[in-house]
Amino acid sequence: MEHTMVSVATGVLSTVLRKLTTLVEKQCNNKFKGVNEEILSMKAELQSMNALLLKLADMDDLDVQVKEWRNQIRELSYDIEDCIDNFMHQTDGGTNRDHKGFLKKSIQKLRTIGVRNEIADQILKLKARVDGASERQKRYNFNGAISNYSNVVRLDPRLPALFEEADALVGMDEPTEVLINWLTRGEKRESRLSVVSLVGFGGLGKTTLARQVYNKIGGQFECQAFVSISQKPDMRKIFHKMLNDIKRTEHTSLAWDEEQLMGRLGTLDEEQLISKLREFLTGRSYPDLNNVYELKPLSSSDAKKLFMKRIFGSEDQCPSQLKLVSNDILRKCGGLPLAIISIASLLANKPCTKELWESYRNSIGSQFEKDPSVNDMQRILSLSYNDLPHYLKTCLLYLSIYPENFIIKRAPLVMRWIAEGFITRDGRQNLEETAEYYFNELINRSMIIPVSIQYDGRVDSCRVHDVILDLIISKSAEENFITAFGYQNHVLGPQDKIRRLSFDYRGQEEIMVPSNATVLNVRSLTTYGSTAHVPLLSDFQVLRTISIDCNDHLENHHLNGIERLFCLKYLRLNRVSINKLPEQIGELQQLETIDLTQTMVKELPKSIVKLKKLMFLLADEISLPAGIGNMNALQKLYHMKVDNGISSNTLNELQSLTELRYLGIIWCVNDMYASGKSQTDKFVSSISTLCKLKLRYLHVQCDAENGSSLDFLLDYWFSIPNPLQYFGMSSRYYFPRIPEWIALLSSVTFLNININHVGEEVFQILGDLPSLLALRLWTQGVARNERLIIRSRGFLYLKQLVFYSCNIEMNPLLFEDGAMPNLERFRFNLKARETRNPCSEFFLSIQHMSSLKHLLVLIDCRDATAHEVEAKEAAIREATNHLCKHFQVEINTNWTWKMVKDDEDIDIKCKAEDSTKHLREWEKNV
Repeated sequence: MEHTMVSVATGVLSTVLRKLTTLVEKQCNNKFKGVNEEILSMKAELQSMNALLLKLADMDDLDVQVKEWRNQIRELSYDIEDCIDNFMHQTDGGTNRDHKGFLKKSIQKLRTIGVRNEIADQILKLKARVDGASERQKRYNFNGAISNYSNVVRLDPRLPALFEEADALVGMDEPTEVLINWLTRGEKRESRLSVVSLVGFGGLGKTTLARQVYNKIGGQFECQAFVSISQKPDMRKIFHKMLNDIKRTEHTSLAWDEEQLMGRLGTLDEEQLISKLREFLTGRSYPDLNNVYELKPLSSSDAKKLFMKRIFGSEDQCPSQLKLVSNDILRKCGGLPLAIISIASLLANKPCTKELWESYRNSIGSQFEKDPSVNDMQRILSLSYNDLPHYLKTCLLYLSIYPENFIIKRAPLVMRWIAEGFITRDGRQNLEETAEYYFNELINRSMIIPVSIQYDGRVDSCRVHDVILDLIISKSAEENFITAFGYQNHVLGPQDKIRRLSFDYRGQEEIMVPSNATVLNVRSLTTYGSTAHVPLLSDFQVLRTISIDCNDHLENHHLNGIERLFCLKYLRLNRVSINKLPEQIGELQQLETIDLTQTMVKELPKSIVKLKKLMFLLADEISLPAGIGNMNALQKLYHMKVDNGISSNTLNELQSLTELRYLGIIWCVNDMYASGKSQTDKFVSSISTLCKLKLRYLHVQCDAENGSSLDFLLDYWFSIPNPLQYFGMSSRYYFPRIPEWIALLSSVTFLNININHVGEEVFQILGDLPSLLALRLWTQGVARNERLIIRSRGFLYLKQLVFYSCNIEMNPLLFEDGAMPNLERFRFNLKARETRNPCSEFFLSIQHMSSLKHLLVLIDCRDATAHEVEAKEAAIREATNHLCKHFQVEINTNWTWKMVKDDEDIDIKCKAEDSTKHLREWEKNV
């Protein structure tokens, strides 16, 4: 693995060495009056130091003097880079500007000379610091401290599919059964318990157990919610989450993700949310009976089963020479699942030699088996941490920038790692692929916990266990890597210069930074929560990354002067009150990422197209800017709005984006205008060209309500887009028939498509797609008098199926024996108004899907009475009772606001109402 440019071990020393070379070769020849020799000498010293630091990075328990020397060199590297960047900006910036006139040119020349003299003085001071560090290295003979150094074993790539059963921990069957009995005993609702408490110290699996119970029986309760409480909870967000989950049973289509909650309920304060919850739960609460379940450590047999399963797959595969030392290790783990998983994940990457396993056994504190406290468990976790290569340590410690219990999305995290310089291109992989490899390795080693897994087995989000978070917060402070304020357990590092700063304003609007801490050298700024005390961004002159979440006090004027942040690479503004970016944004030539999701920004400044290094441009609905073809480093671009005001030339420019892999378009072109035909031609031509290059993800929204249409995509392609791996729609528009080119998508793994009416031919075409893993099929209805039979010869690799029909009257699907052999999740809908009971043949045929794990039935309540809804739910439960033994069955309702009262004498069939005029809320999660 090539050395990363930035790491917790070496700081930015690798970057500094590269920049020193540039400084000498391109900028400073014969211009520093003898300082060039000092720069070359400093570079030689730093190269030797960098090599030593890389060796020290993979060593544990460093000598105090060695550790102090290492810290000084790391901090020195940051100061040197800041100095070089400042000089390069001032000199290059001056030559790039248009200075007209002799006087202006002369003034600029004098300024440049002044800058050079000032930088020369700084370089001499920095060189003196380097020489001093070099002398200390020789004086204390640090090379002797690394005589026992040994190479770290290179990691084997592991697939995220290893974690499909992450929630099914060994030893959970008995406590799960006990809790389910407590919560469901008695036939009358009044006898159900309202409170069951789970107690036990960290790492026992309390959250895992609670989640298992919730998943198994949550659907049986009229109200259900699952929220995770941290040591310092954001009560407003928790109440949001509770209200969202509870109302899911009434409005399934309003099952918002965490990022949407604040926007949906953002106008309600804490007291209003409590009032709403009380109002909704009135008459639904149960008697206050309290049972406490104390979760015990795993038994020796269960601990052994979990340990062996993680390393070898089963107990039978353990080599005989390792059985005794395995028992010793398990005894020291004290039955804690988190400790067992951590040490097992470490050993799974090691050779199966008795000597090596004994060395790890001896590293675990013997007192742990007698008193498995959190402090002692951290000794085991430290083994896993110390075993990480330095580039994985860097990526893991960066997670301490997030608050406790925060759900961390993979995609934004990967972009931040790239912007921070933690990722270096590895072989044929691009930066994003390499970063995802690191992400998967941290999961494989059980350092982070998967939260949601996509259809293709990739982990979409994760979280950090609170015990591990405490460990990495402590390590981050020790290494002066992350400084976090606002958390209950934050620790200020020993250095006075803060390099990466994180504020958590949730629950407190004002946070004071200690007076002895210097923030002028902050390279990364992250804030969570709302505060009127927004720091002036332009004061942080060496910032590389900015991430501001959930601050409704952040307004346009807070971005004034942002053009002075000439090192800025990453800008994320999420759920803030800004509605435009400053025109000067185009001066930030190092910018690689702009994320404006869930903001009110609708137009980009014209200067945006000057950002030649921008790779990721993300927003909710922003007009496609003229000149977009100049931004040929773009890899992700969504969601861009295209209406009749966008010129055909701008659409034609899209094909210049040769690196583009992800494209999301909101199509608002009305064909009634004369420009419509030209726009569709240019758009299809550009998409066809991009598919021949690197485009693999295409998502199209369509404003059908205002006259826009996607009819031009039925057959109108200049070339078949068969390289696409993802094609999605979120729209009220429906294809009148299945497009012919769909059958040619040999590489597509995810397909989300709207078709007016479906018959068996549609399922036959879709079933023949060789790579399809996830299908979301939305339809206005099923072909009249046609039964849809899913044959055993199609959908061989499909894992997820959503089938939603707006006007479905009966269950039209039947599954042959052997149909969809790999399907794991199936979601479909039934109408409550349908007078006939669900077809038993349909539910019996579901059993033919041998891999099914989760079945979700949605009851469409439109035009139905409460009695009809209850009757339909009862009929479905009766029909699915026999299925609950094989997989999880969940029944929810939606469109409840379209129900009618029981006493209304209305002929529903005579109502002329377009059932599709309401925006389908669930599509917003696609």
